Amino acid sequence: MELQTVKFYQTGTFTVGNRLLAEDERSVQANTERTNSLNSGHRACQGCGEALGARYAIDAAMRATNNQIIAVNATGCLEVFSTPYPETSWQIPWIHSLFGNAAAVASGVVAAMRVTGKTDIRVIAQGGDGGTTDIGFGCLSGMFERNDDVLYLCYDNEAYMNTGVQRSSATPPAARTATTPAIGPDPGNVAGTGKNVPLIAMAHNIPYVATASVANLRDLEFKVTKAMGIHGARYIHIHVPCPLGWGSAPADTIRIARLAVESGLFPLFEAEHGEVTGRTPIRQRVPVDEYLKLQKRFAHLFGKEPDTARIAQVQATADRNIARFGLLGD
Repeated sequence: MELQTVKFYQTGTFTVGNRLLAEDERSVQANTERTNSLNSGHRACQGCGEALGARYAIDAAMRATNNQIIAVNATGCLEVFSTPYPETSWQIPWIHSLFGNAAAVASGVVAAMRVTGKTDIRVIAQGGDGGTTDIGFGCLSGMFERNDDVLYLCYDNEAYMNTGVQRSSATPPAARTATTPAIGPDPGNVAGTGKNVPLIAMAHNIPYVATASVANLRDLEFKVTKAMGIHGARYIHIHVPCPLGWGSAPADTIRIARLAVESGLFPLFEAEHGEVTGRTPIRQRVPVDEYLKLQKRFAHLFGKEPDTARIAQVQATADRNIARFGLLGD
């Protein structure tokens, strides 16, 4: 599967629009043979970015491997809404791990497949930002260091949504959460904290690292497909807005994800063996306040007297990302 630039009128939807493309160029979801690995009937919130991201990512991985996938899922929103006992929406071999050891369990599954000679079966680990950047960080680093043949998918909704919207190390500056309330002289999450796990993954010199967003589903499918064609440790960090935790309208999930990309707050790039090899240029740059204003978690920045200093801090972060990854192209 090669990444192809498709004009917007050809893909106005991921069904009808794709009929203007050759069959082998259509998105996975536009193909009637998609696996629907995360099927209907789950209990995700309306407008859930994580459910959308997981559906596209896993279906793309299934197509790339002739449906030979085992998934290990950390405790978290994705696990809770998709598998309320005794039901499940997963149509694949699926293992529920603890909050912090999905990467280690996936490494064990790879070892078991190798010992039993089932080398055609590929393994995916997945979790939210809490189970990835915080609780599971040590196991993830170990998986990278050993170069275990696992694709790890992090669905980043920027807080511990399943347990009540507490701050994680992926929570952005100024965001209101249950543990960073909008009170005091510096309301919301403090600046200068957190982790950039894609960059940390690159520092391990693993074969493949990428960021993706539900704002660009063809790009997400392409990166997952590419990752499944590579052996060794791989990591894809997927931005998935959470209407409940972010205080945004369910209908705005894709719009908000796109503004995060177009403002530079969430850069889309690829890296191989520690070096950036590709990036998605920003088509129409927007100021960060267009992104922030759509979310109640940032409402305290836009009161009677807007907090221009903190908005400028967020803008500076976006500006640094744009410069670091060359997102404005030529």
